[in-house]
Amino acid sequence: MAALPTSLTLGSVHVDTPVVLAPMAGITNAAYRRLCAEQGAGLYVCEMITSRGLVEGDETTRKMLVFDELETVRSVQLYGTDPVYIGKAVEILCADFGVAHVDLNFGCPVPKVTRKGGGGALPWKRGLLGEILTSAVSAATPYDVPVTMKTRKGLDDDHLTYLDAGRIAQETGVAAIALHGRTVQQAYSGEADWDAIAALVDHVDIPVLGNGDIWEAADALRMVEQTGVAGVVVGRGCLGRPWLFRDLAAAFHGESVATLPTLGEVKVMMRRHAELLSEHMGEERGCKEFRKHITWYLKGFPAGGELRHQLALVDSLAALDTLLEGLAEDAPFPERELGTPRGRQGAPRKKVVLPEGWLDDTDGRGAHLREDANETTGG
Repeated sequence: MAALPTSLTLGSVHVDTPVVLAPMAGITNAAYRRLCAEQGAGLYVCEMITSRGLVEGDETTRKMLVFDELETVRSVQLYGTDPVYIGKAVEILCADFGVAHVDLNFGCPVPKVTRKGGGGALPWKRGLLGEILTSAVSAATPYDVPVTMKTRKGLDDDHLTYLDAGRIAQETGVAAIALHGRTVQQAYSGEADWDAIAALVDHVDIPVLGNGDIWEAADALRMVEQTGVAGVVVGRGCLGRPWLFRDLAAAFHGESVATLPTLGEVKVMMRRHAELLSEHMGEERGCKEFRKHITWYLKGFPAGGELRHQLALVDSLAALDTLLEGLAEDAPFPERELGTPRGRQGAPRKKVVLPEGWLDDTDGRGAHLREDANETTGG
């Protein structure tokens, strides 16, 4: 049984609990990061931005680089396929935005990304991966900012890349590597392969973070025991349940906690979330952003279809307050939802969409891949 870590060190960054909030497009904005941080210690990563968008001054990209006033460690995930753009973007993040940690996305399974050789497709090109990581680390080193990377097992079961990616990360000075135990072809379907995560732990000397199928704090502890990871990355499990970070912080410090809030307590959390969104974005836009979270917060709770429908149209805090009064305060937490998947799942892809001839070689150095300036997605 692996020793239970109580903290996480990524270069110059020390995290009091070995838990990282996975970047999720449209979710992990400054308001949500603040909400999760209020629950428990961890590292909370900004939703992914593109290197080209940042370097070229794309307005949408720069608007995503908003941090809460209490965000003491600014952490950003960066997407890119060009070593030069990546290096320049990392320097901008460090010099102009005070970012203390940069994570590189090599795990996104979305076809519009992989068809350009980005995200989860890129590690197939080992040479290009090495160039990108070297460029990022070189740009971050003068600022003493650690660079980490996130990846998947590979394109599919016949084209695995994670062990080579771990080796290259270590050789280029990357501070840690996070592995989502699924292939690009799996997307978010099926079960995560924790055995692959354990194999990566054995393969490299740098810290490995495990990602995939952490729905409860007990899952995180089980992953550590089974794989020996230095920490965990939590994504879909916290959707509609930011208090999961409270449970995780307690679990990693030897306490057995499983928060089961009543619907009344969930209502308080919902109101706080909408309030933070409104503070950062303005009330109307903040409330509209909040709509996507309604289904996750109310999953399994008794709430009529009409009330859910009205909540999904909320456009002001006053309207939200009125509608929340219609939810039963004392309704118990639906325990049948514990340990079950949340968020997107879907079916595995029939095939991974790749650039023409992508599988012909595993080098890719000097490749000129197309990268949209305002690409936004998750890994």
